[in-house]
Parts: sequence; structure tokens; C-alpha cells
Amino acid sequence: MKKLLLITVISVLAFTKSQAQDVKFGVKLGANFSSIYGDTSDEIETITSVISFGAYSEIAFNEKFSFQPELMYSIQGFSVGDDIVTLNYLGLPLMGKYYVTKGLSLEAGPQIGYLLSAKDEGRDVKDNFKSLDYGLTFGVGYKLENGLNFSARYNAGLSNINDVVGSKDKFRNGVAQLSIGYSFF
Repeated sequence: MKKLLLITVISVLAFTKSQAQDVKFGVKLGANFSSIYGDTSDEIETITSVISFGAYSEIAFNEKFSFQPELMYSIQGFSVGDDIVTLNYLGLPLMGKYYVTKGLSLEAGPQIGYLLSAKDEGRDVKDNFKSLDYGLTFGVGYKLENGLNFSARYNAGLSNINDVVGSKDKFRNGVAQLSIGYSFF
């Protein structure tokens, strides 16, 4: 799985380098508001994590359209009663951006996540979750001329992340993200 993620990242970067007219690189930091949804999620609640960070490149094809692949470390999870389960992912969002007006963009695209670790109050529970997660991300962003940018997104998980032996329950990640970034010129 790690090889697949690495090959995907290299392929995306190679494609964008060859296709782009204007490429900018940047970093971003944000907060996640995450939970899981599925068959028996009545008692499951949202958790807030201030840890979401990574790097991106924005490849402009013209004034209206650009492509923004990202490599992000993201702490997600959920709570059940007093137990908090944290899921640490290395994510690869592949965002298409449409600029409605100068600086303001609508964003959407697929996202692949690789589960790095899973903890329930300090206990390792990674075996209870599938290693790969994929979903659809959409949101809005605003970029200032000095390179500072802001975004609000929602990642709707499409894959069942439950890997508990004998369980037929299906669960998907759901993550709202607020972030601030800086593009280097």
C-alpha cells in the first residue's frame, strides 16, 4: 500500500510538471472536525483535531481552472461515550479548482488516505480499520495576492473503513476541514 501511495504521488507530480503553465508550491495547516457514519453510529460523536498539515502544488491551466494535488497528514477520528478513537492518515487530495472570481475558488476532487495509526485511549486498534480510505472532497477557497490562502472543505468518505473480524457494520469517515496556507511564488 505504501508503494502504491508513493507511485501515485510521483505520477501526479510528473503529470502536473509536464502539463502546467504556471506552478506554485505551498504549505497549509488546519483543523479537522471528524466523525464516522454508518450502520450503527447513533452514539458516535464528532471530535475536533487541530492537526492537519501538509504541502501542495497548484497548477494553473488558465485564469479559471487549476489542479491542486496535496500531501497531507490528518488526525481524524470519533468518540463513543468517554472513549476517543484517533485515526492518523496520510492523505492525497487531488483537487480541481474553478475560480469564480479573482481569488475565490470552488474545489472538488477525490482523496485517497493511508491509515498510519489508530488509537483508542492509547491502545493500538489499527487492526480494526482498513488501511486505505477513499472519498470525495469539495469546498471553497480564497487566495490573497500575497500568497496567503484559506479554505473550508468537507471530505465525504466513500469506502467502508471497518475491519473488525466478524462485524458486518459499515462505517465511513466524514471530515470538515478549515485551513490556512501560504503559496510560494
